[in-house]
Amino acid sequence: MPSSDYKLIPATFSATPSLVAAQAVTVTAVAEAGDSGVPGAIGFLIGTTGAVPAALGIDRDALTRAGFDGKAGQSLVIPQASGPELVAVGAGDAADQSEAVLRDAAAVFTRAARRAENLALVIGGEFAIAPNTLGRLVAEGALLARYRYTELKSTSKHVALSTLQIVVAADQIDDVTAGIRTGQILAQAANLARDLANTPPGHLTATDLGDVAVALGAEHGLTVEVCDKKQVTELGLGGLLGVNAGSVEEPRMIKISYTPRTSEATAAPAQLTLVGKGIMYDSGGISLKPSDPMHLAMKMDMAGAGAVLATMTALQDLDCPTAVTAFLMCTDNMPSGSAMKLGDVLTIRGGTTVEVKNTDAEGRLVLADALVLAGEESPDAIVDIATLTGAAMMALGLRTAAVLGNNQALIDQAGAAALATDESIWQLPLERRYRDQLNSDVADMSNMGGKFAGATLAALFLADFVGDIPWAHLDIAGTMQVDADDVWRSKGATGFGTRLLIDLALNFTPVK
Repeated sequence: MPSSDYKLIPATFSATPSLVAAQAVTVTAVAEAGDSGVPGAIGFLIGTTGAVPAALGIDRDALTRAGFDGKAGQSLVIPQASGPELVAVGAGDAADQSEAVLRDAAAVFTRAARRAENLALVIGGEFAIAPNTLGRLVAEGALLARYRYTELKSTSKHVALSTLQIVVAADQIDDVTAGIRTGQILAQAANLARDLANTPPGHLTATDLGDVAVALGAEHGLTVEVCDKKQVTELGLGGLLGVNAGSVEEPRMIKISYTPRTSEATAAPAQLTLVGKGIMYDSGGISLKPSDPMHLAMKMDMAGAGAVLATMTALQDLDCPTAVTAFLMCTDNMPSGSAMKLGDVLTIRGGTTVEVKNTDAEGRLVLADALVLAGEESPDAIVDIATLTGAAMMALGLRTAAVLGNNQALIDQAGAAALATDESIWQLPLERRYRDQLNSDVADMSNMGGKFAGATLAALFLADFVGDIPWAHLDIAGTMQVDADDVWRSKGATGFGTRLLIDLALNFTPVK
């Protein structure tokens, strides 16, 4: 990569402060707070009804007078003259104490005790959740909530989490400990995706991301192939080359492969392919975006590729039984004298020609190449993830991503993964009657349709390159970032889709 004082070097990036912090956190299951070090804050889960732990030092009437009634999302810090802070954490109504509520409660506690680096959270009988799952959820919530991107700050007031004790019954410690490991792996992967998306475009180019993928692949048992511009040209990836035409930075097509450990007697594993949009910075090209806060956030237009790369790093550690291949399509989209123009015609891999009616509809162009590449390997299913359309954000807001596809059984599996990880998705229709809006007078198709149903039109464009392979498309434009801390979502990039894709891969079943 070009040498520059302000760029991160890949070896440094693969160990960013936030990722190192997540990996360095010691999370343990104990029978009593303080069993493995003195915490700076101790949290107690308290529902809207039921007993208040005597160790909190105040009763329910006192909590109520202080404005705390046990609703989910609430917290109340009770300082002491000496010893750790005590924190009441709302567990909600007994009928609503779900897995998502427990994950949220762990996050709420971690934020309430943000000045302490050593924490303990006491878990009583509030949640009827298996100990293994309990450990995973608490570790996830705490590690995700304490995340902060600090790579480029000279100084930071952020206090990194050092230790977390999960206080449970003695006979649950082993099972909770097993769940903690899974939660740590999931949170570390999501925080890696956040790091990638939060990094400014001058510090993380397509070339850099290729180097990062190689370094991470070596650490996590992955096979990584990085194609430079010459190889991209030889592969006929006309969509990727067209989007890259205005940039001084080379494009990269990154292929990552994970093969599960299997014995000779084991049946061949299911084959799942993930595709990630990796637009390292999206100016809109000749169809230049307005200079507004969304333009500023376009360093995160590679959040789909970031989520896929992060997903791949977790598979070996979680002993994923599914064989997973990933394609990351990486470039920036810039205006210049060499940039693709409105009316240009690009040839996607496989020969389909596409008229460019808007250079800011670039994500679908690079995904088209990847979908063709994916289909040539005949996987059992393909799932792509992309910050693709403002229309998805307008329709579903900032907490729910859109899902569309050609196979309901696969979409249902994605929905189950979304429910398990609290990464909400909602199905939009792949309305075929809109397909004629993508017709072109000079090419096989165009990259834009009418002004309505933009998320559906973008998915219809992609569907042309999938064929009959079961396929689901996740449009995460609205969920890629948050403007303020929100339970376990930390300000900035969310890493949305990482834990969802990991869960999908772990539980994937081939569909027809």
